[in-house]
Amino acid sequence: MKTRCEWSGKESQMIDYHDREWGTPVHDDRTLFEFLILEGAQAGLSWSTVLKKRERYRQVFDNFDAAKIARYTEKKTAKLLADPGIIRNRLKVASAVRNAKAFLAVQEDYGSFDAFIWQFVGGKPIVNRWRSMKQIPAQTKESDAMSRELKRRGFNFVGSTICYAFMQAVGMVNDHTVDCFRYKELKRASSC
Repeated sequence: MKTRCEWSGKESQMIDYHDREWGTPVHDDRTLFEFLILEGAQAGLSWSTVLKKRERYRQVFDNFDAAKIARYTEKKTAKLLADPGIIRNRLKVASAVRNAKAFLAVQEDYGSFDAFIWQFVGGKPIVNRWRSMKQIPAQTKESDAMSRELKRRGFNFVGSTICYAFMQAVGMVNDHTVDCFRYKELKRASSC
């Protein structure tokens, strides 16, 4: 029996996400954009809710192709808001379009979103040593800096708490508790 972070719970989808994705360093721009949009969509909700809707998000948001999303019209937005397979919040859907435009501008400035976003942790994961979930912060100075810069560049739904959740998801920080089997795997991988 593997020891996991307690938040992974008992749902197979959450366990699979914990075991395969959460905390694994991501450097693919499309995947980074997907997590940015999904973390914003999560605001006020559980990650389990978002995870259950993830496949539908991929379908209706053109597999998180920022160039396509940046061109969404009011008609497309209305269609999205009528889709029960996603979180039908007008501000969150509009945010995805706005963030796609800002994302493309960052890619233009930096060559990739990856080059831009990983600078907030010096290009490699921060490896923490939390013994319990209670120790894990909701935000850090790095997520504060990321949030400020993303907002300055025109992104929204990127408060510091959302940014920190994004950092955890895409492996910019290793916040698995030290007793979790993934902590050791990811720590070993980040030292290579």
